[in-house]
Amino acid sequence: MNKELTWKGKLLTHAVLLAFSLLMFYPVLWWIGASFKTTPELALPTLFPKKWMWENYTLGWNALPKYTFTYFYLNSLKLNLTTTVLHVISASLVAFGFARLTFPLKNFWFSVLLLTLMLPAQVTLIPQYSMFYSFNWINTYLPFIVPSAMGGAFFIFLLVQFIRGIPRELDESAKMDGCTWFGIYWRIVLPLTKPALITVMIFSFIWGWDEYFGPLIYLNTMDKYTLPLAVRMFMDTQSAVAWGQLLAMALLSVLPPVIIFFLAQKHFVEGIATTGLKG
Repeated sequence: MNKELTWKGKLLTHAVLLAFSLLMFYPVLWWIGASFKTTPELALPTLFPKKWMWENYTLGWNALPKYTFTYFYLNSLKLNLTTTVLHVISASLVAFGFARLTFPLKNFWFSVLLLTLMLPAQVTLIPQYSMFYSFNWINTYLPFIVPSAMGGAFFIFLLVQFIRGIPRELDESAKMDGCTWFGIYWRIVLPLTKPALITVMIFSFIWGWDEYFGPLIYLNTMDKYTLPLAVRMFMDTQSAVAWGQLLAMALLSVLPPVIIFFLAQKHFVEGIATTGLKG
């Protein structure tokens, strides 16, 4: 009797979870279907079109003057791969210093690092823009690349918590074998922080890929535009917006971060779940 109740309870639980999953996934299904519709058909309460407009993707890909979406894809890939690599390298180095080394005012500087997480981006926008303008960095990728070489407060904090969970006995053993601090960082800490590093990579890439406000402020010419700006420009190039083509390009623009997340999902979950708990 208990087994039957348990089986029925599991079936009911899975049915409820499936229903909620379909409810959450419905907007995505509508988005996919709408990317194949004509503009008049978007007003109809149907999930999928009567006639599939596959040309929405080809026309949308070549809709902007002089540039195809291949160009903007490459811009986004080059910029985000660069910033992601710099985030991982710099954040891991700074985090190793905070977690393992002893230096003057260490706790004070770590507190300052955490305080920067509480500052809204709007507070620093005007000073940053003035500084980058004086450096002649406007309409270049330097306002994104150079700050990423500083690590990023959130990524540093995440890695510090993870590294603190690695037993210090490993450091002492490495020192006895003649290993330097950099050797400990490179040969011991980095391999053991792989899940956290992958978490940093995923966050950095997705946040950079989806960023719209920063490129809107610092990039002025179309040859520098990333995908979010290109999708927005798509609306400005026509008096009557071809919404099917716009939705098709928006759908293609979100595929890379979704693919990366699912490929690295195991390491991502492990990195989040074990941060500050290993040891």
